[in-house]
Amino acid sequence: MSRAGTANRTYDYVIAGGGSAGCVLAARLSEDGAEVLLLEAGQADNHPLIHVPAGFTKLSGPRVNWGYRTVPQKHLDDREMWYPQGKTLGGGSSINAMIYTRGHRRDYDDWKAAGAEGWGYADVLPYFRKAEDNVRLCNAYHGVGGPLRVSDPISPLPITATFIRAAQQAGLPYNADFNGAEQEGVGYHQTTTRDGRRGSAAVSYLRPARGRANLTVLTSCRVHKIAVDGSKARGIVYTTQNGDTAMASASREVIVTAGAIGSPKLMMLSGIGPAAHLREMGIEVVVDLPGVGENLQDHLDCYTAYALKGPHSYYGVDQYLKQAAWAVQYLLFKNGPVTTNIVEAGAFAKAGPDADRPDIQLHFLPAYVIDHGMKRVPGYGVSLYSNLLRPRSTGTVRLKSADPQDTPLIDPNYLAEPYDRRMAIEGLKLARQVMAQPEFRPWLDEEYMPGNGVQSDEALATYVRQWAKTDYHPVGTCKIGVDDMAVVAPDLKVHGIDGLRICDSSVMPNQISANTNAPTIMIAEKAADLVAGRPPLAAETPT
Repeated sequence: MSRAGTANRTYDYVIAGGGSAGCVLAARLSEDGAEVLLLEAGQADNHPLIHVPAGFTKLSGPRVNWGYRTVPQKHLDDREMWYPQGKTLGGGSSINAMIYTRGHRRDYDDWKAAGAEGWGYADVLPYFRKAEDNVRLCNAYHGVGGPLRVSDPISPLPITATFIRAAQQAGLPYNADFNGAEQEGVGYHQTTTRDGRRGSAAVSYLRPARGRANLTVLTSCRVHKIAVDGSKARGIVYTTQNGDTAMASASREVIVTAGAIGSPKLMMLSGIGPAAHLREMGIEVVVDLPGVGENLQDHLDCYTAYALKGPHSYYGVDQYLKQAAWAVQYLLFKNGPVTTNIVEAGAFAKAGPDADRPDIQLHFLPAYVIDHGMKRVPGYGVSLYSNLLRPRSTGTVRLKSADPQDTPLIDPNYLAEPYDRRMAIEGLKLARQVMAQPEFRPWLDEEYMPGNGVQSDEALATYVRQWAKTDYHPVGTCKIGVDDMAVVAPDLKVHGIDGLRICDSSVMPNQISANTNAPTIMIAEKAADLVAGRPPLAAETPT
Protein backbone atom coordinates (compact mmCIF):
# COMPACT_ATOMS: atom_id res chain seq x y z
CA MET A 1 0.00 0.00 0.00
CA SER A 2 1.30 3.47 -0.82
CA ARG A 3 2.60 5.50 2.09
CA ALA A 4 0.45 8.40 3.21
CA GLY A 5 2.90 11.05 2.06
CA THR A 6 3.91 14.26 3.77
CA ALA A 7 2.72 17.75 2.94
CA ASN A 8 5.17 20.32 1.58
CA ARG A 9 7.62 17.88 0.06
CA THR A 10 9.11 17.37 -3.40
CA TYR A 11 8.36 14.66 -5.93
CA ASP A 12 9.56 14.10 -9.47
CA TYR A 13 6.00 14.34 -10.80
CA VAL A 14 2.89 15.77 -9.20
CA ILE A 15 -0.34 14.67 -10.90
CA ALA A 16 -3.51 16.68 -10.23
CA GLY A 17 -6.56 14.47 -10.76
CA GLY A 18 -7.03 10.77 -10.03
CA GLY A 19 -9.45 9.95 -12.84
CA SER A 20 -8.84 7.64 -15.78
CA ALA A 21 -5.83 9.54 -17.11
CA GLY A 22 -4.30 10.26 -13.71
CA CYS A 23 -4.40 6.61 -12.67
CA VAL A 24 -2.69 5.55 -15.89
CA LEU A 25 0.05 8.16 -15.58
CA ALA A 26 0.69 7.47 -11.90
CA ALA A 27 1.13 3.78 -12.64
CA ARG A 28 3.26 4.20 -15.74
CA LEU A 29 5.56 6.99 -14.45
CA SER A 30 6.24 5.13 -11.20
CA GLU A 31 7.33 1.99 -13.07
CA ASP A 32 10.89 3.26 -13.50
CA GLY A 33 11.45 4.49 -9.95
CA ALA A 34 10.36 8.13 -10.33
CA GLU A 35 8.81 9.70 -7.22
CA VAL A 36 5.15 10.29 -8.12
CA LEU A 37 2.34 11.98 -6.20
CA LEU A 38 -1.27 11.54 -7.34
CA LEU A 39 -3.82 13.94 -5.86
CA GLU A 40 -7.55 13.21 -6.05
CA ALA A 41 -10.35 15.40 -4.70
CA GLY A 42 -12.73 12.47 -4.25
CA GLN A 43 -12.54 9.53 -1.91
CA ALA A 44 -10.94 6.16 -2.52
CA ASP A 45 -12.88 3.85 -4.83
CA ASN A 46 -14.18 1.74 -1.95
CA HIS A 47 -17.90 2.25 -2.61
CA PRO A 48 -19.07 -1.37 -3.07
CA LEU A 49 -21.33 -0.56 -6.03
CA ILE A 50 -18.41 0.79 -8.05
CA HIS A 51 -17.11 -2.72 -8.61
CA VAL A 52 -20.42 -4.41 -9.46
CA PRO A 53 -21.30 -3.61 -13.09
CA ALA A 54 -25.02 -3.08 -12.56
CA GLY A 55 -24.29 -0.86 -9.58
CA PHE A 56 -23.33 2.12 -11.73
CA THR A 57 -26.97 3.25 -11.89
CA LYS A 58 -26.74 3.97 -8.15
CA LEU A 59 -23.55 6.04 -8.38
CA SER A 60 -25.10 9.48 -8.72
CA GLY A 61 -24.64 10.79 -5.19
CA PRO A 62 -22.04 13.26 -3.90
CA ARG A 63 -19.79 10.56 -2.47
CA VAL A 64 -18.56 9.63 -5.97
CA ASN A 65 -20.04 12.27 -8.29
CA TRP A 66 -19.46 16.00 -8.67
CA GLY A 67 -23.12 16.41 -9.65
CA TYR A 68 -22.55 19.54 -11.70
CA ARG A 69 -25.28 21.44 -13.48
CA THR A 70 -24.90 23.44 -16.67
CA VAL A 71 -25.83 27.04 -17.13
CA PRO A 72 -29.25 27.45 -18.79
CA GLN A 73 -29.11 25.95 -22.29
CA LYS A 74 -30.51 28.45 -24.78
CA HIS A 75 -31.49 25.85 -27.36
CA LEU A 76 -32.93 23.37 -24.85
CA ASP A 77 -35.70 25.50 -23.34
CA ASP A 78 -33.19 27.20 -21.00
CA ARG A 79 -32.81 24.06 -18.93
CA GLU A 80 -30.05 23.84 -16.34
CA MET A 81 -29.03 20.28 -17.09
CA TRP A 82 -27.59 17.72 -14.70
CA TYR A 83 -23.94 17.11 -15.62
CA PRO A 84 -22.44 14.26 -13.60
CA GLN A 85 -18.69 13.67 -13.49
CA GLY A 86 -16.68 11.16 -11.48
CA LYS A 87 -15.36 12.23 -8.06
CA THR A 88 -13.43 9.20 -6.83
CA LEU A 89 -10.28 7.32 -7.74
CA GLY A 90 -10.75 6.19 -11.31
CA GLY A 91 -12.97 9.18 -12.12
CA GLY A 92 -15.42 8.43 -14.90
CA SER A 93 -14.08 4.90 -15.32
CA SER A 94 -15.37 4.13 -11.81
CA ILE A 95 -18.94 5.32 -12.37
CA ASN A 96 -19.58 4.99 -16.12
CA ALA A 97 -21.43 2.33 -18.11
CA MET A 98 -18.10 0.65 -18.96
CA ILE A 99 -18.62 0.69 -22.75
CA TYR A 100 -15.36 0.12 -24.60
CA THR A 101 -15.39 2.04 -27.89
CA ARG A 102 -12.56 4.05 -29.43
CA GLY A 103 -14.05 6.13 -32.22
CA HIS A 104 -13.51 6.14 -35.97
CA ARG A 105 -9.98 6.05 -37.36
CA ARG A 106 -10.63 9.28 -39.24
CA ASP A 107 -11.27 11.11 -35.96
CA TYR A 108 -7.60 10.82 -35.12
CA ASP A 109 -6.43 11.60 -38.63
CA ASP A 110 -8.55 14.76 -38.35
CA TRP A 111 -6.68 15.61 -35.14
CA LYS A 112 -3.38 15.25 -36.94
CA ALA A 113 -4.55 17.35 -39.89
CA ALA A 114 -5.61 20.09 -37.46
CA GLY A 115 -2.12 20.36 -35.96
CA ALA A 116 -1.92 17.47 -33.49
CA GLU A 117 1.15 15.90 -35.07
CA GLY A 118 1.79 12.40 -33.75
CA TRP A 119 -1.88 11.79 -32.91
CA GLY A 120 -3.11 10.24 -36.16
CA TYR A 121 -4.78 6.84 -36.12
CA ALA A 122 -1.58 4.97 -36.95
CA ASP A 123 0.13 6.77 -34.05
CA VAL A 124 -2.51 6.06 -31.41
CA LEU A 125 -3.47 2.49 -32.34
CA PRO A 126 -0.35 0.99 -30.67
CA TYR A 127 -1.37 2.68 -27.41
CA PHE A 128 -4.90 1.33 -27.58
CA ARG A 129 -3.37 -2.12 -28.03
CA LYS A 130 -0.81 -1.59 -25.27
CA ALA A 131 -3.55 -0.70 -22.78
CA GLU A 132 -5.80 -3.61 -23.64
CA ASP A 133 -6.31 -7.11 -22.33
CA ASN A 134 -9.14 -8.33 -24.55
CA VAL A 135 -10.83 -11.57 -23.63
CA ARG A 136 -11.87 -12.40 -27.22
CA LEU A 137 -9.83 -10.40 -29.73
CA CYS A 138 -6.10 -10.47 -30.47
CA ASN A 139 -5.14 -9.04 -33.84
CA ALA A 140 -3.84 -5.92 -35.53
CA TYR A 141 -6.46 -3.85 -33.73
CA HIS A 142 -6.51 -5.46 -30.28
CA GLY A 143 -4.03 -6.39 -27.61
CA VAL A 144 -3.78 -8.88 -24.76
CA GLY A 145 -1.79 -8.65 -21.58
CA GLY A 146 -2.34 -4.93 -20.99
CA PRO A 147 -3.82 -3.53 -17.78
CA LEU A 148 -7.29 -2.67 -19.10
CA ARG A 149 -9.76 -5.54 -18.94
CA VAL A 150 -12.07 -5.73 -21.96
CA SER A 151 -14.77 -8.40 -22.13
CA ASP A 152 -18.02 -9.44 -23.78
CA PRO A 153 -21.42 -9.33 -22.04
CA ILE A 154 -21.90 -12.29 -19.70
CA SER A 155 -25.68 -12.58 -19.52
CA PRO A 156 -27.39 -10.22 -21.99
CA LEU A 157 -31.17 -10.46 -22.12
CA PRO A 158 -32.82 -12.13 -25.14
CA ILE A 159 -34.46 -8.85 -26.13
CA THR A 160 -30.99 -7.38 -26.72
CA ALA A 161 -30.48 -9.96 -29.46
CA THR A 162 -33.87 -8.88 -30.83
CA PHE A 163 -32.57 -5.32 -31.12
CA ILE A 164 -29.50 -6.54 -33.00
CA ARG A 165 -31.64 -8.47 -35.48
CA ALA A 166 -34.06 -5.56 -35.88
CA ALA A 167 -31.23 -3.15 -36.67
CA GLN A 168 -30.08 -5.54 -39.38
CA GLN A 169 -33.60 -5.57 -40.77
CA ALA A 170 -33.33 -1.76 -40.86
CA GLY A 171 -30.22 -2.05 -43.02
CA LEU A 172 -27.31 -1.99 -40.61
CA PRO A 173 -24.67 -4.71 -40.99
CA TYR A 174 -23.79 -6.92 -38.04
CA ASN A 175 -20.49 -5.88 -36.49
CA ALA A 176 -18.66 -8.07 -34.00
CA ASP A 177 -16.02 -5.41 -33.33
CA PHE A 178 -16.77 -1.68 -33.35
CA ASN A 179 -13.06 -1.01 -32.76
CA GLY A 180 -11.74 -3.07 -35.66
CA ALA A 181 -11.54 -2.64 -39.40
CA GLU A 182 -14.98 -1.00 -39.68
CA GLN A 183 -17.02 0.92 -37.14
CA GLU A 184 -20.40 0.91 -38.88
CA GLY A 185 -22.95 -1.67 -37.83
CA VAL A 186 -24.81 -3.16 -34.89
CA GLY A 187 -23.64 -5.57 -32.21
CA TYR A 188 -22.95 -6.25 -28.57
CA HIS A 189 -20.80 -3.79 -26.67
CA GLN A 190 -17.53 -4.92 -25.18
CA THR A 191 -17.02 -3.46 -21.73
CA THR A 192 -14.20 -2.69 -19.32
CA THR A 193 -15.12 -5.62 -17.09
CA ARG A 194 -13.77 -9.05 -16.30
CA ASP A 195 -15.34 -11.97 -14.44
CA GLY A 196 -18.36 -9.89 -13.50
CA ARG A 197 -16.33 -7.02 -12.01
CA ARG A 198 -15.68 -3.48 -13.22
CA GLY A 199 -12.16 -2.88 -14.53
CA SER A 200 -11.76 0.85 -13.87
CA ALA A 201 -8.47 2.66 -14.37
CA ALA A 202 -8.08 2.65 -10.60
CA VAL A 203 -8.44 -1.13 -10.49
CA SER A 204 -6.60 -1.94 -13.71
CA TYR A 205 -3.68 0.48 -13.45
CA LEU A 206 -3.40 2.00 -9.99
CA ARG A 207 -4.17 -0.95 -7.73
CA PRO A 208 -1.23 -3.10 -8.98
CA ALA A 209 1.10 -0.11 -8.49
CA ARG A 210 0.02 0.89 -4.98
CA GLY A 211 2.72 -1.18 -3.30
CA ARG A 212 5.54 0.87 -4.84
CA ALA A 213 7.43 2.95 -2.29
CA ASN A 214 7.90 5.70 -4.89
CA LEU A 215 4.14 6.19 -5.50
CA THR A 216 2.03 8.29 -3.15
CA VAL A 217 -1.74 8.49 -3.63
CA LEU A 218 -3.69 11.07 -1.63
CA THR A 219 -7.49 11.20 -1.77
CA SER A 220 -9.93 13.81 -0.45
CA CYS A 221 -7.38 16.49 -1.36
CA ARG A 222 -8.78 19.38 -3.39
CA VAL A 223 -6.24 21.19 -5.57
CA HIS A 224 -6.30 24.99 -5.42
CA LYS A 225 -3.84 26.08 -8.07
CA ILE A 226 -0.64 25.36 -9.92
CA ALA A 227 2.30 27.13 -8.28
CA VAL A 228 4.19 29.03 -10.98
CA ASP A 229 7.56 30.70 -10.50
CA GLY A 230 8.26 33.00 -13.41
CA SER A 231 7.44 30.89 -16.43
CA LYS A 232 7.87 27.48 -14.78
CA ALA A 233 5.34 25.32 -12.95
CA ARG A 234 6.79 24.34 -9.57
CA GLY A 235 4.06 22.32 -7.93
CA ILE A 236 0.46 22.11 -6.74
CA VAL A 237 -1.18 23.92 -3.84
CA TYR A 238 -3.92 21.77 -2.31
CA THR A 239 -6.04 21.19 0.77
CA THR A 240 -5.14 18.09 2.78
CA GLN A 241 -7.62 15.64 4.29
CA ASN A 242 -7.26 17.60 7.54
CA GLY A 243 -8.20 20.88 5.89
CA ASP A 244 -4.68 22.31 5.92
CA THR A 245 -3.16 24.03 2.88
CA ALA A 246 -0.08 22.27 1.53
CA MET A 247 2.34 22.56 -1.36
CA ALA A 248 3.59 19.54 -3.31
CA SER A 249 6.62 20.50 -5.38
CA ALA A 250 7.60 18.83 -8.65
CA SER A 251 11.28 18.63 -9.60
CA ARG A 252 10.43 17.48 -13.14
CA GLU A 253 6.83 18.25 -14.11
CA VAL A 254 3.36 19.10 -12.94
CA ILE A 255 0.76 17.08 -14.84
CA VAL A 256 -2.89 18.13 -14.92
CA THR A 257 -5.38 15.27 -15.37
CA ALA A 258 -8.56 16.77 -13.94
CA GLY A 259 -10.69 16.22 -17.06
CA ALA A 260 -12.50 18.44 -19.51
CA ILE A 261 -14.21 20.37 -16.70
CA GLY A 262 -11.62 20.28 -13.92
CA SER A 263 -8.49 20.93 -15.98
CA PRO A 264 -9.54 24.31 -17.43
CA LYS A 265 -10.88 25.29 -14.01
CA LEU A 266 -7.50 24.56 -12.38
CA MET A 267 -5.63 26.35 -15.15
CA MET A 268 -7.73 29.48 -14.77
CA LEU A 269 -7.49 29.44 -10.97
CA SER A 270 -3.72 29.42 -11.54
CA GLY A 271 -3.78 32.50 -13.78
CA ILE A 272 -3.41 30.57 -17.03
CA GLY A 273 -6.25 31.29 -19.42
CA PRO A 274 -8.21 34.08 -21.13
CA ALA A 275 -6.79 37.28 -19.66
CA ALA A 276 -10.04 39.27 -19.68
CA HIS A 277 -11.92 36.53 -17.82
CA LEU A 278 -9.13 36.11 -15.27
CA ARG A 279 -9.09 39.82 -14.54
CA GLU A 280 -12.86 39.78 -14.17
CA MET A 281 -12.43 37.08 -11.51
CA GLY A 282 -9.69 39.09 -9.77
CA ILE A 283 -6.98 36.57 -10.69
CA GLU A 284 -3.50 37.73 -11.68
CA VAL A 285 -2.71 36.78 -15.26
CA VAL A 286 0.32 34.49 -15.48
CA VAL A 287 -0.13 33.50 -19.14
CA ASP A 288 -2.82 34.76 -21.48
CA LEU A 289 -4.04 31.54 -23.11
CA PRO A 290 -7.41 32.33 -24.71
CA GLY A 291 -8.17 28.69 -25.56
CA VAL A 292 -8.40 27.52 -21.95
CA GLY A 293 -12.03 26.63 -21.30
CA GLU A 294 -13.06 27.10 -24.92
CA ASN A 295 -14.00 24.38 -27.44
CA LEU A 296 -16.16 22.35 -25.02
CA GLN A 297 -17.79 19.55 -27.00
CA ASP A 298 -20.14 16.87 -25.74
CA HIS A 299 -22.48 14.20 -27.06
CA LEU A 300 -26.17 14.88 -26.56
CA ASP A 301 -28.54 11.95 -25.97
CA CYS A 302 -32.02 11.88 -27.46
CA TYR A 303 -34.08 8.84 -26.59
CA THR A 304 -37.09 6.75 -27.40
CA ALA A 305 -38.75 4.37 -24.95
CA TYR A 306 -41.22 1.54 -25.48
CA ALA A 307 -43.54 -0.47 -23.26
CA LEU A 308 -43.26 -4.25 -23.60
CA LYS A 309 -45.99 -6.87 -23.72
CA GLY A 310 -44.39 -8.97 -21.03
CA PRO A 311 -41.49 -9.35 -18.57
CA HIS A 312 -38.76 -9.23 -21.17
CA SER A 313 -36.55 -6.49 -19.70
CA TYR A 314 -35.19 -5.29 -16.39
CA TYR A 315 -38.06 -3.88 -14.35
CA GLY A 316 -36.89 -0.34 -13.86
CA VAL A 317 -33.34 0.72 -13.18
CA ASP A 318 -33.82 0.65 -9.40
CA GLN A 319 -35.11 -2.89 -8.89
CA TYR A 320 -32.50 -5.43 -9.92
CA LEU A 321 -30.15 -5.06 -6.93
CA LYS A 322 -33.12 -5.78 -4.64
CA GLN A 323 -33.70 -9.17 -6.20
CA ALA A 324 -32.24 -11.70 -3.79
CA ALA A 325 -32.11 -14.47 -6.36
CA TRP A 326 -30.05 -12.36 -8.74
CA ALA A 327 -27.65 -11.43 -5.95
CA VAL A 328 -27.17 -15.09 -5.01
CA GLN A 329 -26.65 -16.00 -8.66
CA TYR A 330 -23.98 -13.31 -8.93
CA LEU A 331 -22.20 -14.34 -5.74
CA LEU A 332 -22.16 -18.02 -6.68
CA PHE A 333 -21.61 -17.94 -10.43
CA LYS A 334 -20.59 -14.36 -11.38
CA ASN A 335 -23.31 -14.18 -14.03
CA GLY A 336 -26.88 -12.96 -14.35
CA PRO A 337 -28.43 -9.48 -14.28
CA VAL A 338 -25.97 -8.06 -11.73
CA THR A 339 -23.23 -8.35 -14.36
CA THR A 340 -25.06 -6.14 -16.86
CA ASN A 341 -24.00 -2.63 -17.75
CA ILE A 342 -27.62 -2.08 -18.94
CA VAL A 343 -26.31 -0.73 -22.27
CA GLU A 344 -25.79 -4.22 -23.64
CA ALA A 345 -25.71 -3.44 -27.37
CA GLY A 346 -25.45 -0.54 -29.73
CA ALA A 347 -24.87 0.61 -33.27
CA PHE A 348 -23.00 3.12 -35.38
CA ALA A 349 -24.95 4.38 -38.38
CA LYS A 350 -24.97 6.94 -41.16
CA ALA A 351 -28.03 9.18 -40.92
CA GLY A 352 -26.92 12.43 -42.56
CA PRO A 353 -27.45 12.89 -46.31
CA ASP A 354 -23.73 13.17 -47.09
CA ALA A 355 -22.27 10.97 -44.35
CA ASP A 356 -19.05 9.21 -45.34
CA ARG A 357 -18.75 7.49 -41.94
CA PRO A 358 -21.13 6.87 -39.03
CA ASP A 359 -22.57 10.08 -37.62
CA ILE A 360 -25.11 8.61 -35.16
CA GLN A 361 -24.53 6.21 -32.28
CA LEU A 362 -27.37 4.11 -30.86
CA HIS A 363 -27.40 2.64 -27.35
CA PHE A 364 -29.95 -0.07 -26.56
CA LEU A 365 -31.02 -0.43 -22.93
CA PRO A 366 -33.40 -3.27 -21.95
CA ALA A 367 -35.08 -1.11 -19.30
CA TYR A 368 -36.81 2.21 -18.94
CA VAL A 369 -33.91 4.64 -18.46
CA ILE A 370 -35.31 8.15 -18.84
CA ASP A 371 -33.75 11.43 -17.68
CA HIS A 372 -30.61 9.72 -16.29
CA GLY A 373 -32.88 7.08 -14.75
CA MET A 374 -34.53 9.70 -12.53
CA LYS A 375 -37.98 9.33 -14.12
CA ARG A 376 -39.50 6.16 -12.72
CA VAL A 377 -41.82 4.23 -15.02
CA PRO A 378 -43.73 1.16 -13.79
CA GLY A 379 -43.69 -1.99 -15.84
CA TYR A 380 -41.33 -3.48 -18.36
CA GLY A 381 -39.85 -1.36 -21.13
CA VAL A 382 -36.82 -0.67 -23.29
CA SER A 383 -34.98 2.51 -24.24
CA LEU A 384 -33.06 3.34 -27.40
CA TYR A 385 -30.73 6.33 -27.20
CA SER A 386 -29.32 8.18 -30.19
CA ASN A 387 -26.58 10.77 -30.20
CA LEU A 388 -24.82 12.84 -32.81
CA LEU A 389 -21.21 11.68 -32.90
CA ARG A 390 -19.49 14.83 -34.16
CA PRO A 391 -21.47 17.87 -33.02
CA ARG A 392 -20.55 21.23 -34.48
CA SER A 393 -21.71 23.25 -31.47
CA THR A 394 -19.00 24.23 -29.00
CA GLY A 395 -19.27 25.71 -25.54
CA THR A 396 -17.17 26.90 -22.63
CA VAL A 397 -16.03 26.27 -19.09
CA ARG A 398 -15.62 29.44 -17.04
CA LEU A 399 -14.99 30.27 -13.39
CA LYS A 400 -17.83 31.39 -11.17
CA SER A 401 -15.31 33.03 -8.85
CA ALA A 402 -11.70 32.78 -7.72
CA ASP A 403 -12.75 30.40 -4.92
CA PRO A 404 -11.59 26.83 -5.70
CA GLN A 405 -14.62 25.53 -3.81
CA ASP A 406 -17.03 27.08 -6.29
CA THR A 407 -18.28 24.89 -9.12
CA PRO A 408 -17.40 26.16 -12.59
CA LEU A 409 -19.85 27.58 -15.10
CA ILE A 410 -20.39 24.82 -17.65
CA ASP A 411 -21.98 25.78 -20.96
CA PRO A 412 -21.97 22.98 -23.55
CA ASN A 413 -24.02 25.28 -25.81
CA TYR A 414 -25.97 22.28 -27.07
CA LEU A 415 -27.68 22.53 -30.47
CA ALA A 416 -26.37 26.00 -31.23
CA GLU A 417 -25.59 24.88 -34.77
CA PRO A 418 -28.47 24.14 -37.17
CA TYR A 419 -26.68 20.95 -38.27
CA ASP A 420 -26.84 19.57 -34.73
CA ARG A 421 -30.56 20.36 -34.43
CA ARG A 422 -31.22 18.62 -37.74
CA MET A 423 -29.20 15.54 -36.79
CA ALA A 424 -30.87 15.22 -33.39
CA ILE A 425 -34.13 14.73 -35.27
CA GLU A 426 -32.54 12.32 -37.74
CA GLY A 427 -31.18 10.26 -34.86
CA LEU A 428 -34.65 9.90 -33.36
CA LYS A 429 -36.05 8.89 -36.74
CA LEU A 430 -33.35 6.24 -37.07
CA ALA A 431 -34.14 4.87 -33.61
CA ARG A 432 -37.82 4.67 -34.47
CA GLN A 433 -37.02 2.96 -37.75
CA VAL A 434 -35.14 0.21 -35.90
CA MET A 435 -37.87 -0.25 -33.31
CA ALA A 436 -40.54 -0.49 -36.06
CA GLN A 437 -38.98 -3.58 -37.65
CA PRO A 438 -40.88 -6.91 -37.76
CA GLU A 439 -38.44 -8.48 -35.29
CA PHE A 440 -39.78 -6.27 -32.52
CA ARG A 441 -43.52 -6.66 -33.19
CA PRO A 442 -44.11 -9.62 -30.86
CA TRP A 443 -42.36 -7.77 -28.04
CA LEU A 444 -43.56 -4.16 -28.12
CA ASP A 445 -46.79 -2.76 -26.76
CA GLU A 446 -46.60 0.98 -27.49
CA GLU A 447 -44.15 3.83 -27.81
CA TYR A 448 -43.92 5.48 -24.41
CA MET A 449 -41.65 8.36 -25.52
CA PRO A 450 -41.84 10.51 -27.58
CA GLY A 451 -45.26 8.91 -28.19
CA ASN A 452 -47.31 8.36 -31.31
CA GLY A 453 -48.59 11.93 -31.25
CA VAL A 454 -45.09 13.28 -31.85
CA GLN A 455 -44.45 12.85 -35.58
CA SER A 456 -43.58 16.09 -37.36
CA ASP A 457 -40.06 17.50 -37.38
CA GLU A 458 -41.35 20.46 -35.40
CA ALA A 459 -42.84 18.18 -32.75
CA LEU A 460 -39.65 16.14 -32.56
CA ALA A 461 -37.59 19.32 -32.17
CA THR A 462 -39.80 20.34 -29.26
CA TYR A 463 -39.34 16.89 -27.71
CA VAL A 464 -35.56 17.16 -28.04
CA ARG A 465 -35.53 20.54 -26.32
CA GLN A 466 -37.55 19.12 -23.43
CA TRP A 467 -35.84 15.76 -22.89
CA ALA A 468 -32.33 15.54 -24.41
CA LYS A 469 -29.50 15.00 -21.94
CA THR A 470 -25.72 14.73 -21.82
CA ASP A 471 -24.05 11.46 -22.77
CA TYR A 472 -21.32 12.32 -20.21
CA HIS A 473 -18.57 12.87 -22.81
CA PRO A 474 -17.12 16.41 -22.38
CA VAL A 475 -13.85 17.00 -24.23
CA GLY A 476 -11.76 19.67 -25.87
CA THR A 477 -11.36 22.50 -23.35
CA CYS A 478 -7.52 22.53 -23.44
CA LYS A 479 -6.99 21.32 -26.98
CA ILE A 480 -3.84 20.12 -28.69
CA GLY A 481 -2.63 22.26 -31.56
CA VAL A 482 -0.48 25.02 -32.91
CA ASP A 483 -3.12 27.67 -33.65
CA ASP A 484 -3.93 30.68 -31.47
CA MET A 485 -6.61 28.79 -29.52
CA ALA A 486 -4.47 25.73 -28.78
CA VAL A 487 -3.57 25.20 -25.12
CA VAL A 488 -1.05 22.38 -25.41
CA ALA A 489 1.47 21.42 -28.08
CA PRO A 490 1.44 17.92 -29.60
CA ASP A 491 3.75 16.80 -26.78
CA LEU A 492 1.02 17.99 -24.36
CA LYS A 493 3.21 20.76 -22.91
CA VAL A 494 1.24 23.88 -22.07
CA HIS A 495 2.09 26.80 -24.32
CA GLY A 496 4.00 29.50 -22.43
CA ILE A 497 4.74 27.53 -19.24
CA ASP A 498 7.66 25.18 -18.64
CA GLY A 499 7.26 22.02 -16.58
CA LEU A 500 3.50 21.75 -17.12
CA ARG A 501 1.46 19.32 -19.21
CA ILE A 502 -2.21 18.47 -19.54
CA CYS A 503 -2.93 14.81 -20.29
CA ASP A 504 -6.64 14.00 -20.35
CA SER A 505 -9.82 14.32 -22.43
CA SER A 506 -9.57 18.11 -22.40
CA VAL A 507 -6.74 17.97 -24.97
CA MET A 508 -8.88 16.35 -27.68
CA PRO A 509 -9.08 18.89 -30.52
CA ASN A 510 -12.40 17.45 -31.71
CA GLN A 511 -14.95 15.08 -30.27
CA ILE A 512 -14.37 11.44 -31.13
CA SER A 513 -17.10 9.29 -32.65
CA ALA A 514 -17.73 7.05 -29.63
CA ASN A 515 -17.60 6.91 -25.84
CA THR A 516 -14.60 8.78 -24.51
CA ASN A 517 -13.10 6.66 -21.71
CA ALA A 518 -10.98 4.34 -23.86
CA PRO A 519 -9.53 7.29 -25.84
CA THR A 520 -8.73 9.08 -22.57
CA ILE A 521 -6.79 6.05 -21.35
CA MET A 522 -4.99 5.94 -24.72
CA ILE A 523 -4.02 9.61 -24.34
CA ALA A 524 -2.54 8.88 -20.92
CA GLU A 525 -0.63 5.83 -22.18
CA LYS A 526 0.94 7.91 -24.94
CA ALA A 527 1.51 10.80 -22.53
CA ALA A 528 3.48 8.54 -20.20
CA ASP A 529 6.03 7.93 -22.95
CA LEU A 530 6.15 11.63 -23.81
CA VAL A 531 6.69 12.66 -20.18
CA ALA A 532 9.28 9.97 -19.48
CA GLY A 533 11.18 10.76 -22.68
CA ARG A 534 10.70 7.31 -24.10
CA PRO A 535 10.46 6.89 -27.87
CA PRO A 536 6.87 6.53 -29.06
CA LEU A 537 5.57 3.13 -30.02
CA ALA A 538 5.98 2.51 -33.74
CA ALA A 539 3.02 3.63 -35.82
CA GLU A 540 0.78 0.84 -37.10
CA THR A 541 -1.55 0.88 -40.10
CA PRO A 542 -3.56 -2.35 -40.35
CA THR A 543 -4.61 -3.33 -43.84
